[in-house]
Amino acid sequence: MNGYLDMELLRFTTAGSVDDGKSTLIGRLLYDSKSIFEDQMEAVRAASERLGNEAVNLALLTDGLRAEREQGITIDVAYRYFATPKRKFIIADTPGHIEYTRNMVTGASTADAAIILVDARNGIIEQTRRHSCIAALLQLPHVIVAVNKMDLVHFDRDVFLRIRGAYAAMAARLHLQHVHCLPISALEGDNVVTPSTRMAWYEGAPLLSLLETLPLRETLDDRPARFPVQYVIRPQTAAFHDYRACAGRIASGTYRVGDAVTVLPSGTQSTITAIDEADRPLHEASSPRSVAIRLADSVDVGRGDMIVKSSELPLVGAHIRLTVCWLHHRPLSVGARYIVRHATDELFGIVRDVHYKVNMNTLENVAGEKTVRMNDIASIELKTSRPLKYDFYRRNRITGSLVLIDESTFETVGAGMIAEQPDASDLGTNFSDLGTETSDLGTETSDLGLETSDLGLETSDPGLGTSDSFD
Repeated sequence: MNGYLDMELLRFTTAGSVDDGKSTLIGRLLYDSKSIFEDQMEAVRAASERLGNEAVNLALLTDGLRAEREQGITIDVAYRYFATPKRKFIIADTPGHIEYTRNMVTGASTADAAIILVDARNGIIEQTRRHSCIAALLQLPHVIVAVNKMDLVHFDRDVFLRIRGAYAAMAARLHLQHVHCLPISALEGDNVVTPSTRMAWYEGAPLLSLLETLPLRETLDDRPARFPVQYVIRPQTAAFHDYRACAGRIASGTYRVGDAVTVLPSGTQSTITAIDEADRPLHEASSPRSVAIRLADSVDVGRGDMIVKSSELPLVGAHIRLTVCWLHHRPLSVGARYIVRHATDELFGIVRDVHYKVNMNTLENVAGEKTVRMNDIASIELKTSRPLKYDFYRRNRITGSLVLIDESTFETVGAGMIAEQPDASDLGTNFSDLGTETSDLGTETSDLGLETSDLGLETSDPGLGTSDSFD
């Protein structure tokens, strides 16, 4: 058991257009790696017969919703877990239909790699470009391009090479970090778990071997220390009469007893006297542990504040430039006001400008369009009701990302990634320069009259980001 718990974990997501074979690929991967229980297989066989399939439909292992099985498409994100002797895996099977692109963003937000499927008959299409663009925005370390349905093109090497060349050109424009390309047939199992005898011309490793050997994403332990405060623990009991600690999850970096720290946005300085995890004290703690930090001074700290090392201050500012993935059918427009959720903080923000949108066909930045519709990717300027404590996403996924929430329906409408601004004079300032006008925003976050849990969002892994290619 300890060996299993200590194994490396790789999170990956699948993406691609409708009917490119994402769910079938995952089903084949689970089946050929012997990660399916017999009762699960019997249930899939029975469901396949009931739906009139000629053979066992492995896609049913992940397509669990009735609508998904009836329509033969993926609608919601489905998570599956499996392990090999070398590594543990969490798979996020995401939808391919353009209407559900927002679900792809959700599934990829915490992934270490993305498998983007391309139908060998159709080549690279708009959804391929859109999903690759999102992978670039999220700065996924690895993108695996799986050219699927090679059996329908008679395992033709030239077809694969043509698609690989076209994708390499696109990847260069998007600044994707590490791209791997391989030909597969998810339906028949070629190059999924074992090498294909029908594609002897391909000398690379099959998909599972590649997943087992991909380098994992670098940890955030060596990044500047960031501790968003979730809750202040004050038991007020006889046993813990004077106990007061700030609880939360370390977003990045390492904290040690004795560290000089600064509480933002107040700028108050103090020293860490103790770090507690459950019922035991720690001398040091690193990301992503959940701990309670005790300070030497009685500092005014609350939810939404951030404790940082005094030598590693973040940027602080109320004018933020974002790359946003718009997730809602109601368009974003200049002047609109939204609830901004950043780490554990909540406040209001107004869209001041839309700098450009990304054309998914040409991958060019198109200036002049001020309306951002569902599934659009755009660069916008946001003014917040009070300064944010943030880093650029390329430096920190947690403190460099935020979500926009509709203030009337509390629906999540946009995923924002804090980008570096072209003019350095527009960047955030140190905590001592917090002068910001907020009168035009009208309302403070406290007027919302609800707890953060009411918004229906997790705060531990917002994990959304941007890349320099769209700044």
